[in-house]
Amino acid sequence: MGIFGSDQDEADADESNERMAPAATGLVEKLLHVGIEGAGRFDSAEKIASVATGEHPEPDRAIDAIVNSHLKLAAAGGFLTGIGGLVTMPVALPANVLEFYLVATRMVAAVASVRGYDIRRPEVRSAILLALVGADADDLLQKVGVVPAGRLSSLAAERLPGPVMLAINKGVGFRLVSQVGKKALTRFGKAVPLVGGVVGAGLDTYLLHRIADHTKHEFPPKSRPLHR
Repeated sequence: MGIFGSDQDEADADESNERMAPAATGLVEKLLHVGIEGAGRFDSAEKIASVATGEHPEPDRAIDAIVNSHLKLAAAGGFLTGIGGLVTMPVALPANVLEFYLVATRMVAAVASVRGYDIRRPEVRSAILLALVGADADDLLQKVGVVPAGRLSSLAAERLPGPVMLAINKGVGFRLVSQVGKKALTRFGKAVPLVGGVVGAGLDTYLLHRIADHTKHEFPPKSRPLHR
């Protein structure tokens, strides 16, 4: 019974992964392109970093400004209507979920840019995606055969083979989509319009603040040591 149960569990897991694959791949594509490069009125991470450093020459103050503006954007929501079809997903995904991760990705990328990282490099972009999953990053790296060596900034400094980076990005996509499936009502739900909206805004702000703190730790100024 245990053997058959194990085989069935593996079959169910494979089927679940197959169902999630299009959504996971589509989400990662949007995060890398729209979240980092921008689209329509949603400015690129490089522009956000440039404006922040222009207004605040001190890097830490520029980063604080970036984080604060994205916290407000996450709480307000609704920006997707301004870029319409540019963020259409190949598989249905709650709009507020996509919105949250686009905001988070741009924030992480802008902070990394201010800290001196070239966010056009594929390795840096993979590290940016990994910052979205927090403590799960080490587990994802180990699953694709990459031994975590300190902070994510260490990964950003490496020259990884294309297939490895694709596997990392895909793993992040699966992890994010899986979290959406498990926590859709408690984390992003709007079951009760008014109360749900308030709770949703509060949770989004809290989660984005955690990602911001994690990003500042994982992407230290390049002149500083990169050890944990």
